[in-house]
Amino acid sequence: MAQLIAGLAIFLGIHSISIVNEPWRDKVAERFGVWTWKGVYSLAALVGLILIVRGYGDARADVIELYLTPAWLRHVSLILMLPVFPLLVAAYAPGRIKAIIKHPMLLATKLWAAAHLLANGTLADVVLFGSFLLWVFADLLSVSKRKPRQIPGAPPAKYNDAIALVVGLGFFIAFVFGFHELLFGVAPIQ
Repeated sequence: MAQLIAGLAIFLGIHSISIVNEPWRDKVAERFGVWTWKGVYSLAALVGLILIVRGYGDARADVIELYLTPAWLRHVSLILMLPVFPLLVAAYAPGRIKAIIKHPMLLATKLWAAAHLLANGTLADVVLFGSFLLWVFADLLSVSKRKPRQIPGAPPAKYNDAIALVVGLGFFIAFVFGFHELLFGVAPIQ
């Protein structure tokens, strides 16, 4: 569990710098250069992600059940997951979806975390998905006070929404019918 918590602290910590102190982030990026900042940021995020994956895998082996979920909640969870991948793609392929939702990546993360909390009730699940859910709410509270940053991605285009839907739903289908079990050892549909 310590490895999972350390990974979450690093990953969510680096992603929280703009939430906590955006002027400091801008000064550091200016002082050392944007590419140096992005390199350090990416490296820290990668280390955090690796620790999260390894720590979550280890913590799942030591099952501490906090609550039991009824089987029907797994179906609700799948429905909540349906828009997650299209929203992730829409964050990088701006169109009407991004214009309407404003922060599709944050909504995708919120739905992903909530869906997994509905379907899983172990301590490891609550720590992992609950941490991401709390982080999303903190980011949403602060995002209106920060200047918008350009996310690298495709230029805005009228076909980007169709691309986001087709590619996103393709990823959803691939995850539900194979990748999720291959990567995490759990089949979403049993």
